[in-house]
Formats: sequence, C-alpha cells, structure tokens
Amino acid sequence: MRHVIALDVGGTGMKAALVGADGALLHESRRATGRDRGPEAVVEAILGFAAELRALGEERYGESAAAAGLAVPGIVDTASGVAVYAANLGWRDVPLRALLAARLGGVPVALGHDVRTGGLAEGRIGAGRGTDRFLFVPLGTGIAGAIGIGGAIEEGAHGCAGEIGHVVVRPGGPECGCGQRGCMETLASASAVSRAWAAASGDPEADAADCAKAVASGDGAAAQVWQEAVDALADGLVTALTLLDPRTLIIGGGLAEAGETLFTPLRAAVEARVTFQKLPAIVPAALGDTAGCLGAGLLAWDLLDTSDTLTTEVTG
Repeated sequence: MRHVIALDVGGTGMKAALVGADGALLHESRRATGRDRGPEAVVEAILGFAAELRALGEERYGESAAAAGLAVPGIVDTASGVAVYAANLGWRDVPLRALLAARLGGVPVALGHDVRTGGLAEGRIGAGRGTDRFLFVPLGTGIAGAIGIGGAIEEGAHGCAGEIGHVVVRPGGPECGCGQRGCMETLASASAVSRAWAAASGDPEADAADCAKAVASGDGAAAQVWQEAVDALADGLVTALTLLDPRTLIIGGGLAEAGETLFTPLRAAVEARVTFQKLPAIVPAALGDTAGCLGAGLLAWDLLDTSDTLTTEVTG
C-alpha cells in the first residue's frame, strides 16, 4: 500500500503517522521531543522516529514510504528545507529536509511551518473544506495564523505571512517576546488568559480552562477577564479581515476548546466591529492536535503529485 510519513514536531512532543493516499491515518504514534537534551538530540530524535516509521511501513505494507512531510515550529525556509530558528527547541539553520531525506534513503521530503501546515489540513480536509479563502488562527501559548488561498497556504515573501499574534491591539500594553508592546498574543492567547485569571482569582495554578469553566458558572471576575481577552482578539481579527477578506475564519488551539463560551462572545465582538467588511463564518477547527500531522502528510503527497505530473509531462 502506497503511503507517506508525516511528522509534527512541537516544543514538548512529536506526533507522527503513516498516511494513505486517501488521507487516512494508517498508523499514529507520539513521543517526547526531548528538548532538555539539546537541539542536536532533538534532531536525532526526529530522524530516528522517521526511520522507525519507515521500517514499520515496510513490514506492514510491503514497501517503503514514498515521501515524508515534516512540520516544525519557529522560522522555516521551506524553499531551501532549512529550519532557520526555533526558540523553544534551541536550533538554528538546521538542514532538516536534507538530513531526513538522507536518513530515509533519498525519498522526497517536504518541510513546513507547524501552524501553516496545520492550516493546510484544516483548509483541505477540516473546518475549511470547500472554502476558497480562509484564515486559520490557533490560540495556544501564542497566536499565529495561516492564510489559505485556493487550497494552498500563503507563506509571504520571507516566510512570515500570517503572524497575526503580533498585531498590536493595545499600544503600550504588555511587553511581547517579539519586542513590541500590546501584541494580540499577550492579551488573547491561552497563556495570556491563564496569567490574567491566575492573578484575578488569586490561584497561581489556575489556567485558561479554569477561567472558561468559571465564566460558564457565572463568575463575574472570570467574565471580565474573558471579555477583555475576547475584545483584544476581536480587534486583531478585524484587522486581519480588513486585509485578507477571508470567507471563513477558523479558530483552533487550546482556547477554542471552551466551545461556545468563546465563540458566542467572539462572533458578537467581531460583528460589532465590522463596518464595510464582509463578516466571515467564524467556526471552530475540526482536526484538533492532529492537524499538523495530517498537514505534513498532505505536504508529502503534494510532492508526489507534483513529481507524477512532471513525469507525465516529460514522458507523455
């Protein structure tokens, strides 16, 4: 059975799969990234994990994987196949595409940015399926975005398109790791809500999920923390809508797990802010934490589809 290897590397864990031609997950596996052992160890863990999946595919399906897709965080140069920088993994200028291809015996390898790769999956087979233009925004430790146009993800001229978390929504606000103040992710990410609710509740262990539960139970202090985050998020999203005019806005990540506790006030806040802009459908992501892995599989299959097309054109 023809299949590809898909890997999604995060700051703490890696998800991997063998993916069939129809997008089906034939095998799934997870393990720790092991970043505490240093960047070189992380790279070796990725390569070793992929090699194990290749061997499993050979044993189970009688043939090696036809290609591999790898999604990683940080700054990624997809054209050259280099993981340029990732603060949470500590690496710089790692030629991951070449290293992985060599470990897998020369098969084609695609390297992608984790959020854009997850957005690719949500757009093609998830909440944005059938939508020609969408914006995927996961609300997690930080906030990023993936701009979907015609079944592909726009990377920008320098691989930085979609960094909506660094739109300044509160000038002079909290300091952001990027060097600015008042970025949307300092106020509306899951980690930002966790910080705000821990302070407001007096419980240093409280997090965003606890805040959402308190909101649902009618806690006034929690409702204020939550609404401030929703307002900051809506301000940033309206800026994105003005620039991109997406048909669908897909919200994912940990904060989206609050369901209508988030989506009901968020839809109202965005609607209250639009003037001439067309209001998109605002929907929850459908693929959860498998989006990155599924997207990596799509990147791998895209490589093969391109190769097959070129071969047909040359020989036909």
